[in-house]
Amino acid sequence: MVETKNVKPVSSDVELKDRLVAINRVTKVTKGGRAFSFAAIVVVGNESGVVGYGLGKASEVTAAIAKGVEAAKKNIVKVPVLKGSIPHEQSAKFGGAEVLLRPASHGTGVKAGGAMRAVLESVGITDVLAKSKGSSNPHNLVKATIKALSELRDPFTVAQNRGVSMEKVFKG
Repeated sequence: MVETKNVKPVSSDVELKDRLVAINRVTKVTKGGRAFSFAAIVVVGNESGVVGYGLGKASEVTAAIAKGVEAAKKNIVKVPVLKGSIPHEQSAKFGGAEVLLRPASHGTGVKAGGAMRAVLESVGITDVLAKSKGSSNPHNLVKATIKALSELRDPFTVAQNRGVSMEKVFKG
């Protein structure tokens, strides 16, 4: 599991949209033949700063996705989104996957691939430059992306922690 600092329970009235990141068919060989099951990694988010991920395993694809959605709802992270982008550059590593997220100007779009794109769009980020290095394993990419997003700090929090005004934070 990813260690997160900003975990907040989300009330059930918040509308979370789910996105299927990857589905994996797993085979168990028994004396009676092969037994197939499925593992699905799912990302949920409300597209305004809340995201979570979950892994569901079942003998049917739809059941695996449903279990993944339920697991994702229990693993929610709050992310600061400023004007459709992130407040500052951030990198994170999980397993063999390393991600780099950079803020982008309005109109750039989400420049990210596969698993990272699903997470960033679920959060509600519309403009970001993202790079994945190392492993392309979707499980580790999702976890590294959520770890990077959970480490983001908005300017208001920085000003409060330093005990200075917002103007001093931006003067640098």
